[in-house]
This record gives sequence, C-alpha cells and structure tokens, in this order.
Amino acid sequence: MKFSKSAKLLLMLLAALILTPQQVWACACCAEDWQYRIGMNKPRNYEIELMKRMRFGDTANVFTGEADVADVVKGLTNPAETYSLTGSLVAKAWKLAFRDENNLGALNLLLPVRYLSYGADIHGRMSGGGGPLLYKEWRFEGVVSGCGIFRAGLTASAKYFLVFQGRDNNCDNAEDFTHWRLEIG
Repeated sequence: MKFSKSAKLLLMLLAALILTPQQVWACACCAEDWQYRIGMNKPRNYEIELMKRMRFGDTANVFTGEADVADVVKGLTNPAETYSLTGSLVAKAWKLAFRDENNLGALNLLLPVRYLSYGADIHGRMSGGGGPLLYKEWRFEGVVSGCGIFRAGLTASAKYFLVFQGRDNNCDNAEDFTHWRLEIG
C-alpha cells in the first residue's frame, strides 16, 4: 500500500501525538470541592516533627464571654485575663509556661496515643496551590499536670482538651495551624 507524502506526514503527526506522554495535572496536596475528612490517628514521626515546630504565640487570653474572669475560672490562683506564654512540644509532652504581672505557672500536657484530625471544605476560599482552602483541626485529649498558679486547681485525674486550628490544602504543615484552644477540666 502506497501513501502520498501528505498522508505519510499526517500519519507521522498522529503517531507523534499518540506516543507523546501527556502532561498530568495531578496535585497530591490539592483538596476537592466538598471534601470532608475526620479520623483518629496515631502520631507518626512526621506529625510529631510538625507538632514540635508549632508555636503557641506570646500571649494567652482567658475566654469567659461577658463574665468576670474571677467568677468563671476556678482552681487558678489569682486568675488574670491575659498571660504571657512560652510553649512547645518537648519529648512526649507540651510544656507551657504562663506568667502575668506577679504570678507564674506551668502546665505539662502529655501527648496522647491517638489524636483526632479533621479537615473540611467550608466553601468560598481557594488554596494557593489549587483546590479549596480547608479548615483544619488537630484535637488532643490527655492528662495534665501543673505547678505554680495551677497547683491548687489540678488533681491527679485532671484532663486537658487542646485544639490546633488552621487552614490550608490537604497536606499538613506546622504553619497551617495558626490558632489554638486549651480547656482544663
């Protein structure tokens, strides 16, 4: 079978198109519209390294709504509305040091065996890397101990509930988590 020059050129062009690898537009960290994920996870080395890099900020505010802090906060010696704060994950516990004008205290929050990881598309904002910007939380519950201003209010069975909150794509980074909330009970 003989082909004309134009038919040969057309066949070569078709072969080149078929055999040339196509660019794939996949994104490992991109979230999907309407995405929702929630699950209990055991902290792996990667997550523990992220937790070590997370920062609490320099100030902790006691949230009481409209009530006076002294009427709501129980078990805390001379409660203040605002404390200076230093804290980070050291070994298997968050070490937090609180100070107001005259008082100081420290909390030890033991890292639990499992934590809850949550991410959801709350609609309306797009991530810089593609896909929706997810609202994310890492939630921890465990045993807490303390000293200084916390000593009188903590028993051996005292528990904490710590939430890191943030936004970004489907991959977790320490910088994603810009807010936190801590409850002691």
